[in-house]
Amino acid sequence: MPSDRPGDQKPHGPFWSEPGTLLQHVAVAVFGIDDDDLVCYWGPGARDLFGYDSSAVLSQPGAVLFPDASGGTSASCARMLERGRTLGYWRGRLAARHRDGTVFDCGFRVFPVSGAQGRSVVMGLASRSEELDRVKTNLAFLDALFETCPIGLVMLDPDLRYVHLNQALADMDGLPIEAHLGRHMDEIMVMSDGGEYERVLRAVAAGGRPVVGMLVGMRTRGRPDRDQVRSVSFFPLSQAAGSRPGVGGLMVDVTDREQAILEATAGRQRLALLDRAAARIGTTLDVNLTAQELVETVVPGFCDGSVVEVVEWADETELFDPELPLVTRRIASGTVLPPPATELVSGAETVTYPPGSVIHEMLRTGRPISAEVKEFLARTVSNEARARLLAESGLTCILVAPLVARGTVQGIAMFGRSAARPPYTQDDLSLAGELASRAAICLDNARLYSRVQDIALTLQRALLPSALATSPYVHMAHRYVPGSRITEVGGDWYDVINLPDDRVVLVVGDVMGHGVPAAAAMGRLRITTKALARHDREPDDLLAELDACAQDAGIELATCLYIVYDPKTGRARIASAGHPPPLVLHPDGRVETIDDVLGVPLGVGGFPFRTTEIELPENATLALYTDGLIEARGRDIEAGLSALRTELAREPGSLEATADRILKNLLPDPPTDDTVLVLARVHRHTTP
Repeated sequence: MPSDRPGDQKPHGPFWSEPGTLLQHVAVAVFGIDDDDLVCYWGPGARDLFGYDSSAVLSQPGAVLFPDASGGTSASCARMLERGRTLGYWRGRLAARHRDGTVFDCGFRVFPVSGAQGRSVVMGLASRSEELDRVKTNLAFLDALFETCPIGLVMLDPDLRYVHLNQALADMDGLPIEAHLGRHMDEIMVMSDGGEYERVLRAVAAGGRPVVGMLVGMRTRGRPDRDQVRSVSFFPLSQAAGSRPGVGGLMVDVTDREQAILEATAGRQRLALLDRAAARIGTTLDVNLTAQELVETVVPGFCDGSVVEVVEWADETELFDPELPLVTRRIASGTVLPPPATELVSGAETVTYPPGSVIHEMLRTGRPISAEVKEFLARTVSNEARARLLAESGLTCILVAPLVARGTVQGIAMFGRSAARPPYTQDDLSLAGELASRAAICLDNARLYSRVQDIALTLQRALLPSALATSPYVHMAHRYVPGSRITEVGGDWYDVINLPDDRVVLVVGDVMGHGVPAAAAMGRLRITTKALARHDREPDDLLAELDACAQDAGIELATCLYIVYDPKTGRARIASAGHPPPLVLHPDGRVETIDDVLGVPLGVGGFPFRTTEIELPENATLALYTDGLIEARGRDIEAGLSALRTELAREPGSLEATADRILKNLLPDPPTDDTVLVLARVHRHTTP
């Protein structure tokens, strides 16, 4: 450690800047004195403090270190050793003497330790009193600075987590000191600068140049509704003598002085909210989910609670009449406030607003409006229980915006704030109107899609067979499973047709695509197939006629499997138009794939079809299906076909149970495509 000899001293004030850490400037001497009061240990720091080399002082009386030494004794040394041996630990200040004869004030700390052969040694630590005083003064100054300074002071570790801060900064953030410690900077501060502030701090922490007087716009988690502008200065912390690395900083709130930056920050936050809305609202074509996405976008960034309601019009042509009550249906809600706010936003499904309400005024003007809760209660809430919940909810102001798309009022969106947030401004009204406008378009798209889906589903159900033809020679189990919401209505179909001489037709088809066009094409093909089958056409001829019909109708791609079973011969005649091959489960458990019937899909034209004939033993089971059963994302079609063969060959049971088991084990949840499965167990015609 460096020495600070009397001749080397330079004058300085009570608070002065010095390189390195405070403890680097305090020379600490370590020495030991045995039971005979002789020096028995001499450390490097003792040499620097007292000026003696170890060879000159070891085995010499300890009195040599004190100015009152006489004849190898010293009253000061004897007092120090006696206190250390009897008290176990003693500290105090004594006059000490340097080898060059200079006397200086010294601080001592002594304590006894056990030596070899049961002997004891008094160990001593000594430092110049003036150096200790300077360290104490500087530390006291720093403590007072952190406790009383009106400027925010902070220490962050290299990962930008809070290590130390003063009360002034805690007050700026609106959170207690304890809530900061150990947390990352972005858990306290809400920035809208794309991460630039954090990048600056990381550069300083890595040893970069200090940042002085940088202006930063922000909000904090403790004051989420208050925009602040701070002048910040940061510097890298020294790592000398094992001190903690990281960043030190000072922060001054200059919000009032920098209103332009504050307004720019608020503008960026509004744009950020609109960006989030564009990304999050309308990700599905589901009305309820779209409404909930709006609520989750604005809570808690814009408000403390929100609801979305759709208007229950008698019909679409109905016009809004401000003289009549308005009935809405609540489809989405959310709040960060405690009960009873949660019950307030989620407890009502149907709401009736009386004429003259805030809602009526908003719909009459077509623009968002805000109202204090007292006014909203007086004009809008007619239900006494709901009024009590609103009064006790903690909300103080409500903003209402119309959901209007393509000239039609879809519903309303309401945004509520508590007393912890400022009242709504004109900018907030404009922002709410923009959010509502975007959400209304998405809601209208979802509503129109739902209507088209309902039409297609109704059409499809009308065209699928409500009851299949029965035969004593063919026992059936059949299933139709619609796809997910996105692919709910498809072109899968199936039928069973009785022919003369007890023959039975089994047919399965699939029109590519979804929606109303696919359902309509499916219906045309099913009806045409049934009409052609009654003319007793060969399977290949029937498919040729069906192909011509598909081309005439503009059906570009459809598959079909057509089977005629004759119970008198036990034979089945099969033709396929690009459909997955049928499977045959034999009574001995063997599963056969009839894959020599291929053919091109219907609507392609120009290619002949052919008929294949196979013999089916008594109690054999035919499995007919569409590709939704064996095709799935991430699964090869051959793997799906192999899985179907495995399921079909499992322990035989009733056809109904087998059909349920196959669908359960093969279809994803939820299904990604429409699926048809027909199981037909055949029997021979027995003559008496």
